[in-house]
Amino acid sequence: MSDDWTVERHLEDKPAEVVALYDRFIAIATRCGPFTYAVAKTAITLKGSHRGFAGAAPGATRLDGYFDLQRQVDGPQIRRSSPYTRKLFVHHFRVTHLDQLDDDFAAWIAEAYEVGQGAHLNRPAAP
Repeated sequence: MSDDWTVERHLEDKPAEVVALYDRFIAIATRCGPFTYAVAKTAITLKGSHRGFAGAAPGATRLDGYFDLQRQVDGPQIRRSSPYTRKLFVHHFRVTHLDQLDDDFAAWIAEAYEVGQGAHLNRPAAP
């Protein structure tokens, strides 16, 4: 196998449940607006016009990933969050069931999408 990573390669041999989690994650992001992909061995990153805003790593039994916000949030999907820059916090998530990709999660991805469009460049740093 070559060293070229693709979305298809990440999803290769994954259970249907994990592919469904990834597909729902992408559907949520797609509702926010256009983005591009940057695919690497470790993750599939979604990029806005200014920067990456979220990413996913399909696993054998779950979907792990991250998104960047201008504030910290907490929820059952969030494994940890930490400051990434003065204005951004990276949130690491893990989902194992479609119902975890709920309205709260979709709202966080929408906020992250705005970061990808450069929203953090126009706002003061979080206190």
